[in-house]
Amino acid sequence: MKVIALISQKGGVGKTTLATALAVAAQQAGRSAALFDLDPQASAAFWKDTREAEEPAVLAIPPARLKHVLDAARESGCDFAVIDAPPFAKDIAYEAAQHADLILIPTRPAVLDVMAMTKTLDLVSHYGKPAAVVLSMCPSQGREISDTEDTIRQLGAAVSPVRIHSRVAFSRAQQTGLTAQEFEPEGKAAEEIKQLYEYVCMRVYTQQHGEHDDRTQKLASGGA
Repeated sequence: MKVIALISQKGGVGKTTLATALAVAAQQAGRSAALFDLDPQASAAFWKDTREAEEPAVLAIPPARLKHVLDAARESGCDFAVIDAPPFAKDIAYEAAQHADLILIPTRPAVLDVMAMTKTLDLVSHYGKPAAVVLSMCPSQGREISDTEDTIRQLGAAVSPVRIHSRVAFSRAQQTGLTAQEFEPEGKAAEEIKQLYEYVCMRVYTQQHGEHDDRTQKLASGGA
């Protein structure tokens, strides 16, 4: 079982949107997926409450039970687990990070978000786990994106080649217990999630010890 943790010390960066979308993407790809909501606000769990489909499984759990629940999921045959960690809670972030095969750090291309992102990078580096910053809620144009990516690379952090833009499909889908790829399967938001899921799979299934896969470059240039 592969474990993906979404961690950010700043709220409002789209963690739950990405967590639910990745869990559904895994399910659509034929993998058994589960999402573990560690946020006291339980946004992912509320999303599940409005969802008609039974899958993926979504559980709101106290952080102290994370290891136990992950072990149980692994024994039950779960292939792909997603952890949605709350902002501002360092202890919970540490708990999520130590169990993750890959840590995604959603970050908006804005100064305050970049400052918070550096704190998250410091936090997750404690465990030496693979991590990547995912630019979320990106504007359709402007220098903010490239400037933020340059800053992240100067900090020595990996940047996901897939950018998640600010699109109506994301918010409308969340309101109805869906994800963007379910709400608008042929839309641009769905394509971004598809590419992000492919990138995650390359990191946890095909790349070993930081090996480069040429698919990463294709994703960076917008290829499927």
